[in-house]
Amino acid sequence: MTAATETTFAAVVIGRNEGERLRNSLTSLKGQVERIVYVDSGSRDDSVSMARGMGVEVVELDRSRPFTAARGRNAGFAALKAQGLPDYVQFIDGDCGLAPGWIAAARAALDQNPDLGLVTGWRSEVAREASVYNQMADVEWHRPAGDILACGGDMMVRSAAFEAVGGFDPSVIAAEDDEFCVRLRGKGFRLHRLPLAMTFHDADMMRFSQFWQRNVRSGHGFFDVGSKHPDHFRAERRRVWQYAIALPILVLSAAFVPVWLSLLALLAFMGLGWMRTFRGFHATGQPKAEAGHHAVYYTLAKLPQLQGMITYYWRRLRGRAAELIEYK
Repeated sequence: MTAATETTFAAVVIGRNEGERLRNSLTSLKGQVERIVYVDSGSRDDSVSMARGMGVEVVELDRSRPFTAARGRNAGFAALKAQGLPDYVQFIDGDCGLAPGWIAAARAALDQNPDLGLVTGWRSEVAREASVYNQMADVEWHRPAGDILACGGDMMVRSAAFEAVGGFDPSVIAAEDDEFCVRLRGKGFRLHRLPLAMTFHDADMMRFSQFWQRNVRSGHGFFDVGSKHPDHFRAERRRVWQYAIALPILVLSAAFVPVWLSLLALLAFMGLGWMRTFRGFHATGQPKAEAGHHAVYYTLAKLPQLQGMITYYWRRLRGRAAELIEYK
């Protein structure tokens, strides 16, 4: 396919109880794509009626089955295919707005590079300074441009590549985008991040409990995706395992040594983790104060990630289907 070839494209938006965030997302897409499908995962607010009122095609997922982002994206793709599949599909979460100019740039990249399975860009937080949690998310989204191993759920995908791998795995409740990317690369497609603004995200994380739950979800994803693709998330799983082994040992040691010594060992263990994280952040250009602050939370994040790991294995042991882990 050359740049002169006429290509078609559409958008799939997924959401659940996003309210005004969804309105902003759909508004940002109007005029940028030829067709929009919104897939709703059991919202209790007016998301469905709002989207329909804006002239958007709506797919409501069956509430009798567990909701997952992967299932939603697959349903949106299927709705597009039913009326004639476009060449490219822009996937976007309902709490994100699309940056002006992104569609044209992504489309050009895919037109000019037939081996690209998808392109993504930079996501930014709309309220970065509202909380340290939003601030950390903003840093997390801004990764180096160029060929990549995986990306988040906001992406423009070549429809032929999507079909070649069978879409997203609906059983994966977290890091389903990583899992999808691993299979795309396995089919020989390249993945690329353009050095451009793609979406504006509204994490709306204002409480520590939200931060905790988001990391429970991450931990679940590390081990779920890792069980399917052992080379992926290897470092993340190793760090969680270190906490899974070290914490019980330190707690049990209190029965044989003074409590203050066990607490001191625990603080030293956490301190070493903080130092490694701080150095990594600062090496990427983060100011010292911000890097140090973020390192505290990323060190603490290993605890809810450990909880996510336990949740994953407990569900597997009981043979239960995974359910959404929501943080807002």
